[in-house]
Amino acid sequence: MFSSRDAFESDFCPVRDELLGEMYRANASGLPRLVETVTPEVRAMLALFCYRRSHLHSLAVAIAGSCNERDLIESGGRVGSTLYALAREGAAKSSPSSGGRKPITLSTKPLSVLAPLDDEIDDEISEAVPA
Repeated sequence: MFSSRDAFESDFCPVRDELLGEMYRANASGLPRLVETVTPEVRAMLALFCYRRSHLHSLAVAIAGSCNERDLIESGGRVGSTLYALAREGAAKSSPSSGGRKPITLSTKPLSVLAPLDDEIDDEISEAVPA
């Protein structure tokens, strides 16, 4: 069993760079097929590898959704447990129609109207100061 410390010290991508790139570029329906090509143990290590990189965080959660809790905990300890919980939480929140993204909302209020500037103060100051 690897500890979280071991995972950080020997930080390497457990899959080929090309496969990681394909997963990164895959759409929501293509990612599960790519993830299935990897063994469960490697899948857990890959989820943890991606989780430690902020730009791959959503990919990590998606991959962790296909892992079982035991594999994630064996590979990452407490971090693996946290990632498992995030994946389950994300699966409960996301809706299939929006692809897991928050909907865009637009304001229905009118734009604020600014009061006109009063130039009288500037005129009074320029008259008081001799040129």
